[in-house]
Amino acid sequence: MTSHSEPSAPRASRGRRSVDEHAAAVRDLLRPTLDRLDREVVAVPLAEARGRVLARPVTAPLDLPPFDNSQMDGYAIRSADVPGRLTAVATIAAGHAEAALAPEPGPRSAAPIMTGAMMPAWADAVVPVEAAEPSRFVTTGEEVALPEAPAGQFVRARGSDVARGTMVLDAGVRLGAPQIALLAALGLVDVPVREALRVAVLSTGDELVQPGETLPPGRIYDSNGPMLAAALDDAGAKVSLVQAQEDSPDGLRAALARLDGVDLVVSTGGISQGAFEVVKQGLEDGVDFVAVALQPGGPQALGSVTIASGPVPFLGFPGNPVSSLVSFEMFLRPLLAGSRPSVRAVLEGAADSPAAKHQVRRGVLRDGRVRLEGGPGSHLLHALAQADCLVHLPVGLERADDGAEVEVWIV
Repeated sequence: MTSHSEPSAPRASRGRRSVDEHAAAVRDLLRPTLDRLDREVVAVPLAEARGRVLARPVTAPLDLPPFDNSQMDGYAIRSADVPGRLTAVATIAAGHAEAALAPEPGPRSAAPIMTGAMMPAWADAVVPVEAAEPSRFVTTGEEVALPEAPAGQFVRARGSDVARGTMVLDAGVRLGAPQIALLAALGLVDVPVREALRVAVLSTGDELVQPGETLPPGRIYDSNGPMLAAALDDAGAKVSLVQAQEDSPDGLRAALARLDGVDLVVSTGGISQGAFEVVKQGLEDGVDFVAVALQPGGPQALGSVTIASGPVPFLGFPGNPVSSLVSFEMFLRPLLAGSRPSVRAVLEGAADSPAAKHQVRRGVLRDGRVRLEGGPGSHLLHALAQADCLVHLPVGLERADDGAEVEVWIV
């Protein structure tokens, strides 16, 4: 790393933006890139589809379930035959259709059947084995006493979940575990998804040391890079971490010039009012540095930078880790993965907030009540790690009293 020469002069204030105004500016900046990616369709193996966005609707190629099957371990019977004593016929096991497809047995027959096994065509109900007398499976040819059972009892009908030809997932759906399960149940091997946003994450600061290296006095380990990489990956982006070889304006520009094949550059740090703000010094052309009425996360930067493959959008987040993650949650994640689930909750304890800023606090949500975790400081990583929600205190609110209703984002 090189030492800095002259401190940079603070740029003239352009006024403070509202959160909504800055969110709109970020949206406008990224819209051409995201629109282009929406039109680029790639087929990925099902095992690699988690977090991706469907490019085309998916229509069910088969019924789910694909055959009538038993919901319980029990006896498959004709409902007209019970109550009464029935004679056991061949057992039907899950995954083995031979007994279910065998010729129809005589009247007053009961086929021991396992959960998920194919129902024989002659049966229309299942009696749980625990309701039988004796309450166990008997051998073929033995009798078992069974209670009354209406037609359809404990039978999962073919197509009762999904009928063949039904559109099961629309374009634009983000694929999580439930969607992956549905696609697997339908037997799909490859999934048509939108091309993922490729993001380079660049941490700046002479004070940063990479985890695993010796930590000299006055230095800290870089948490922003791994944190934003994880957050972006969770939002469906492809991420690469970048380190400038020299923490200087020239080093920053050189790091950008080496980048190739990314759609967006996100940096952390170097955009505030300090004397050695590397991003501010190095990217004055094409990047705006603005103040947003947000705490934490007031300093923001956005614009365009030139990499090896040409100009790409650029977002600069503050260097304090909580500020950086809150910036991502407020301005970038909604464009990639949609808005976080939002609920109203009752605040436990009071909270002060600067009236001119939208404050975002970290909290723990339980049974409709939210407890703030840690203070408002933007360096409190332990509190951030303990939290499961973000608590919003809007502009104009100076104090939220104990018992006040607040907006909460579940993260």
